[in-house]
Amino acid sequence: MHRALNRRNILTLMAGIPLLVADNGAAVANAAVIERLIRESQAYPGVSQRIDFISSKLLGVPYRANTLVGGPRQPEKFVVRDDAFDCVTFCEVVLAAALARDIDGFETELRRIRYDHGKVAYAERNHYWAEWCKRNIENGVCQPVAIEPSVTIDKIVTWHREFAPRRVSIAAIDKATLFGRASQVSAGDIIGFASRRQGLDYYHTGFIAFAKSGDLLLRSASLRHGRVLDEKMASFVAAYSVKYVTLLRAAERAPVAERR
Repeated sequence: MHRALNRRNILTLMAGIPLLVADNGAAVANAAVIERLIRESQAYPGVSQRIDFISSKLLGVPYRANTLVGGPRQPEKFVVRDDAFDCVTFCEVVLAAALARDIDGFETELRRIRYDHGKVAYAERNHYWAEWCKRNIENGVCQPVAIEPSVTIDKIVTWHREFAPRRVSIAAIDKATLFGRASQVSAGDIIGFASRRQGLDYYHTGFIAFAKSGDLLLRSASLRHGRVLDEKMASFVAAYSVKYVTLLRAAERAPVAERR
């Protein structure tokens, strides 16, 4: 049994060393920021509100690819860090923090979100966003945002060549529906952008946000901009010739006292 990630056993980030391995086999950075944001977010009653709050406090954090540790011939490590994200790890960390009540609960939520049945193993990691969506709907973390008209796109994915080709089904709406039904989406909803490339399901993901003017925004860890930022959804959709998107919403949980 792994030991919980808490103040007693998280290894503090050392100068010049971006990542360390704890005695539980987890690769961790200093989780003080996560712990503080979990505590501060408790002022917001809804999980979507907590997602919007926590993600806004991480604007400006650098983009970094390949932050996870593991591979076909390398043992998987459970990575926790708040100093750099790619688009998927940004969503995972924010979602786990919004669902958690403390840092130990955050670890449990992050494992469940990132891995099939929470099993830390390279083969069980959600390598394709279509599988991420399917598994996190099945485990009750998320639910689809029901907007019509919708489409189902069946596709064979081959992007990760270490795995055999996989068939995935993508439930999506087109860009016109996204903007035409904007009143049906909420800040904190998770959005995935379907890829037109053969063998790839999605190419980017992030959160829905809204400007003070009411304009629809994308909040994500951006490779192009090198950091977590808000950008106008219309500009992003035009720049990347977006055709279809998938929308999920974090599922509300009963208060702790009611679950006993």
